[in-house]
Amino acid sequence: MNRKKELKALYKEIPVEAGIFQIKNNENGKIFIGSTRNFKTLNGLQFSLEAGTHTNKGLQEEWNQYGKDAFSIDVLETLKKKDDPYFTEKEALLELENKWLDQLQPYGEKGYNKKKIR
Repeated sequence: MNRKKELKALYKEIPVEAGIFQIKNNENGKIFIGSTRNFKTLNGLQFSLEAGTHTNKGLQEEWNQYGKDAFSIDVLETLKKKDDPYFTEKEALLELENKWLDQLQPYGEKGYNKKKIR
């Protein structure tokens, strides 16, 4: 098997994990809290910031201003899946994201998130 096929097979074996992530501007301490159903998509998130197409205008403006080296992307918590037939990943992820938003309050001067009306 050639190396490319080998790497592709290894990539597919990595389990799909959902959870909460943080993008932090290390220059001014502002943060963005987000959730994903697949942590593998964080590369695409970074690509959208580098391409200038991220939907969060404030985050995108500061990414353009400070450059990618001023930012770090970290996983805050991985969603623990349950064997409960009533468990829905989407709802559990929303609850987890709300927990982190309440805890870190990444609004205004502290971050890039907009307050959601719940």
